Amino acid sequence: MSQVEDESPILPELMRALAPHTGHARIVGITGSPGVGKSTSTNALIGELRRREQRVAVLAVDPSSPFSGGALLGDRIRMGDHVLDPGVFIRSMAARGHLGGLAWTTPQALRVLDAAGFDYVLVETVGVGQSEVEVAGQADSTMVLLAPGMGDGIQAAKAGILEIGDLYVVNKSDREGADKVRRDLRAMLGLAERCDGAWQPPVLKTVASTSEGVADVVDALEEHAAWLRESGELERRRVRRARSEVETLALTTLRRRWGSVDEGDRLDVLAVAVVAGEIDPWSAADELVRAR
Repeated sequence: MSQVEDESPILPELMRALAPHTGHARIVGITGSPGVGKSTSTNALIGELRRREQRVAVLAVDPSSPFSGGALLGDRIRMGDHVLDPGVFIRSMAARGHLGGLAWTTPQALRVLDAAGFDYVLVETVGVGQSEVEVAGQADSTMVLLAPGMGDGIQAAKAGILEIGDLYVVNKSDREGADKVRRDLRAMLGLAERCDGAWQPPVLKTVASTSEGVADVVDALEEHAAWLRESGELERRRVRRARSEVETLALTTLRRRWGSVDEGDRLDVLAVAVVAGEIDPWSAADELVRAR
């Protein structure tokens, strides 16, 4: 995992070695606005999954420290109940300024945890906002957390999270307003056009601090997993995920090459030619790509 996060030169070789051992873990994304109880909910989910004899890994993507660039690690204290459990592995990763709620190296980290033989890998993001819905592209199932008093359902719709969730959980449901949040969510989800046989996202209530309702959440995740397999959606999601990962790696490789001294000079020459009207940007881009 350290090799992944540090983008070690041996990373390609490492991924080649792990490839035959992947594809077995269930990837569950957990997202929601800051303050809804993501880490507490993740802690409760770990407990329920361990009671069902599932090996669990958690990849918790934290905001980055402006000083060290590393993860702040503040929420990890809420998962201390499982620190000595050999069937649980918890790792924090720094987002390092990457938009989308996840770190750039998240796909490779997931591959490592999958190959390590975990049954579930829970990916907890830094929080959700207008553009931070990337977790849905990395997960088999995406769980969106909300809480009463954290803004109404319309705000949730504006943030885009009603488009990405496979499961919605109103946490802190012992607080006033929880039933209203649940009703509003159900009403808005009911407006969505879905084809016959499509998955209908459930809206559940929990009190993560006491684990109330958490067993129902795991049951819903199991139901969604069964639907994914039977409908063929699991294969489609994983192919999309792999396609995105390959595309990202290819583009990153190109950018690094263009950042070298020789290619940087070539790019500067082409940029000057574009400004002078000697070449158009499309032709300049084609020439730069062909050069490699």
